[in-house]
Amino acid sequence: MKILFWCYQALWTVAVLLSMPVLPFVRKGRLLARLFQDPRPGPEVGGVIWVHALSLGEVVSAVPLVRALGEGFPQRKILFTATTAQGMETAEKELGGTVWALRPMPLDFWWSVRRFVRRTNPSVFLLVETDIWPGLLAHLKNKGVSAILVNGRVSPRTMRSYARFKPVFRHIYKGFHRCLMQTDLDRDRLLRLGLDQGRVVTAGNLKFDRAWEPLSPEERSGWFRTLGLEPERPVLVAGSTHPGEEEMVLEACERARRVAGDFCLIIAPRRVERAEEVARAAGARGFRTAMRSAGPRRGPPWDVLILDTIGELGRVYGLGHAAFVGGSLVPFGGHNLLEPASFGSPVLFGPYTHNFEEMAEALLRAGGGRRVRDEEEMAAALRDIFREPDAARAMGARARGFVEENRGALARVLDVVAQVLENAEGTSTGGAS
Repeated sequence: MKILFWCYQALWTVAVLLSMPVLPFVRKGRLLARLFQDPRPGPEVGGVIWVHALSLGEVVSAVPLVRALGEGFPQRKILFTATTAQGMETAEKELGGTVWALRPMPLDFWWSVRRFVRRTNPSVFLLVETDIWPGLLAHLKNKGVSAILVNGRVSPRTMRSYARFKPVFRHIYKGFHRCLMQTDLDRDRLLRLGLDQGRVVTAGNLKFDRAWEPLSPEERSGWFRTLGLEPERPVLVAGSTHPGEEEMVLEACERARRVAGDFCLIIAPRRVERAEEVARAAGARGFRTAMRSAGPRRGPPWDVLILDTIGELGRVYGLGHAAFVGGSLVPFGGHNLLEPASFGSPVLFGPYTHNFEEMAEALLRAGGGRRVRDEEEMAAALRDIFREPDAARAMGARARGFVEENRGALARVLDVVAQVLENAEGTSTGGAS
């Protein structure tokens, strides 16, 4: 395995050397920042808690964790890193001013990693969900810094890759002191690599512990004015849709409206760059279409609103009488079902939910969600929801109850962090809870 590690580092070295001539021209200097950044030095005593998240979704999961760490370990500084530009933008918005430092994740090049770790002096490293770098894990282990995988998950597709190279991935995961997995299914998949059972545990999903605020009457009225919503028209919010899904959603809405009456659709494509494409598809079916980026709505009502903005879907879900979560009618694996469920909205999703397999099944068992295999089944579900509002409200209440009943992962993660810090440094943790 040492040979593989040195081959890995050699490949990184070659890649960096070959990239040197073009590095000064890299857009916004982001690659340069990740390769040569000079972070502020961490304290020599007391240590830094380093939390890392890959991109937007992982950063959102990490926010309540970071805030809880700040409250539970007030004597320690918190360093937060993210890999993507969108992740950093979200982190700055949510955590700016509340953590010791926000930095892009260093590239897994030996020189970058060693410099970053030496300067920041972390006591523990928490990786949220994914973005596993072998070089970093190996270096942290050599330095005696415990790495903890938080909110870990292993999709069927990922597991197939692991199975092909089981010895390699087993060695990589041995770099973690503890793997805190979302579900028993994720834990079992990781254990198939041959890891010690005591190091791989089910802790639950941090997304359930995310702070949630209902829409106040003032906020709701503000959204209605801004989006040009009509109070008497029911709303379906379709979030994080992928290519191929929008046509299916539009077809389902067209069918359902013939029976269930008038309702409007807010659709948020996963990639906002596709907004014009989605708008054309809606217009081709005769829907009156509007774009959120056009600003406050004044004029004739719309049938379909394209939410071509970043960061608003989480609150817009609260306007819906029903929700559809995308990435599930096409074989992507689905997206987070908790945002619409938190608002007490009946949640529809397709057959492809392997990214949130146990969550989807649990939501179905709770009676707060409904799986639809195609546009025909989706149309039938929408007809039921909009023709039977009392039953729909009861379904939404069960979805909200499902979220409340599954909280607790955050406390379990904090307990593990407290144990690691106490064992490593023999100091008081400040009473994390």
